Amino acid sequence: IRSWTPESLLAVAMLRSWQGCVGSAVRKVHTNPSFPAAATRRVYMETYGCQMNVNDSEIVLSLLEKSGFSKTQEMDKADLILVNTCAIRENAESKIWHRLNHFRAVKRKRKLDPPVVGVLGCMAERLKTKLLESDKMVDLVVGPDSYRELPALVSSIESGSLPQAHVQLSLEETYADITPLRTDSNGISAFLSIMRGCNNMCSFCIVPFTRGRERSRPVESILDEVRQLRDQGFKEVTLLGQNVNSYQDLSSEPLHDDPGSRQGFNTVYTPKEGGIRFPELLARVAEIDSELRVRFTSPHPKDFPPQLLDLISDVPNICKSFHMPLQSGSSTMLDRMRRGYTREAYLDLIRHTREVIPGVTLSTDVISGFCGESEEEHAHTVSMMREVRFDQAFMFAYSLREKTHAHRNYTDDVPQDLKNRRVREVAEVFHQGALANNEGLVGSTILVLVEADDRKSANMLTGRSDGNKRVVFDKVMVLSDMGSSTTATSPHVELKPGDYAAVLVKSVTSTTLHGAPIARTSLQQFARIFGSIADHTHRSSPMLSEAFLASNTFAM
Repeated sequence: IRSWTPESLLAVAMLRSWQGCVGSAVRKVHTNPSFPAAATRRVYMETYGCQMNVNDSEIVLSLLEKSGFSKTQEMDKADLILVNTCAIRENAESKIWHRLNHFRAVKRKRKLDPPVVGVLGCMAERLKTKLLESDKMVDLVVGPDSYRELPALVSSIESGSLPQAHVQLSLEETYADITPLRTDSNGISAFLSIMRGCNNMCSFCIVPFTRGRERSRPVESILDEVRQLRDQGFKEVTLLGQNVNSYQDLSSEPLHDDPGSRQGFNTVYTPKEGGIRFPELLARVAEIDSELRVRFTSPHPKDFPPQLLDLISDVPNICKSFHMPLQSGSSTMLDRMRRGYTREAYLDLIRHTREVIPGVTLSTDVISGFCGESEEEHAHTVSMMREVRFDQAFMFAYSLREKTHAHRNYTDDVPQDLKNRRVREVAEVFHQGALANNEGLVGSTILVLVEADDRKSANMLTGRSDGNKRVVFDKVMVLSDMGSSTTATSPHVELKPGDYAAVLVKSVTSTTLHGAPIARTSLQQFARIFGSIADHTHRSSPMLSEAFLASNTFAM
């Protein structure tokens, strides 16, 4: 089956959006400068939304490269203008309409050689007709499962055809055979899609209507891509999926028993049996290179069986940091959201996770003002944020989406000003807890993957800790090896992007750590010396005194 009718889609689509679109701040992505010099047509691309959209844009650019397109960062010189869109909230779509107005002005300015303008992604899937009827704003509309058709559609339009759309959802497409054209210029961290779609039916979510049902890439195609990234010098990979930890490669025989879903959590669908599941995949990815840091997003709480938590705890290069979407702290609200768990079940999972993985850092999603939310239900969410003390959180006011269970069955009856007030109250409690968590790190040493010069100061470097916290530290000469003798005559080096560094935390905010670098190290060496990679594990060493830092770090 290559496509779904609206009726069949409504019947089978399993809804789950917040994980798939976590962290939906706008990101602009341009084509990679590695396009062939002989190419004659130019493409300009902007990407909005989640990490899955970033990865999809890299797939699109790879397909276009093979069709002779070259990159440009100058929109006015592009033959093809593409915008990869997000449909998770009304505000995200409003930004796209604003950009389309700008693109239309570009087309009118270039009457003799107007560019082809295309809308890709979730908004294309949701609003195909409206986009094509938008007063000559758009020439083509292509959904997430139809990117292979893009070169042919562009050629057809350039030959004089009318605006076109290709938005059919697929039960099979994973783009497993397409090597994404990476647009991350630092070459350190890469996103890698392992599955697409979602089978959960959360009331608020549009994803099944824009991304379709779950299907997973063959495990060997994933392992091959990870090896390629390792060979290209990448130091960190993030495995992606709308419901990443429900990964299930049914084409392969598992080496271990199926872990199943976590006790106390339920689904609205009957899971399939067999195949390689996420814990086994994660273990095999981590085995490829012990110095390659591995993350994953975005998961669902139901798919954290004990085997997965044990694996994360035991393997140093699997980050002790992951997303645990909450959405609401009220059991009655969670029931209306069709999340498949209660407040108590979620808290039990948090407690077990922290017992198994000491020092784990957790992020979450919260929706305020969902249909019928009472002050008491909102208060339960606030108290949950205070009790759990997440390290990161993505907090939004509810935005009703057409076709969803909530759109068909509930009323969006919480006024916008009340939604906004509740989001602020949730955010205030979150920042208090995050600051307290970070203050607990002052005086400890954390492992940081150096990413780049800090944007605010040429004398500072920035990177990410194992806990995915932003760390800013001095650009100074440091010990070349953490195992070196601690004397002023020991070899010293300049840290560069891609290095692992041991950093002493000296001050914090709720979102950023500030520290002093001690030494260049490796992931495995750091784990041997301190016994853990996790940020919040208390660590002390005679190396970490102020006197030692003063005698063993030198300004560059």
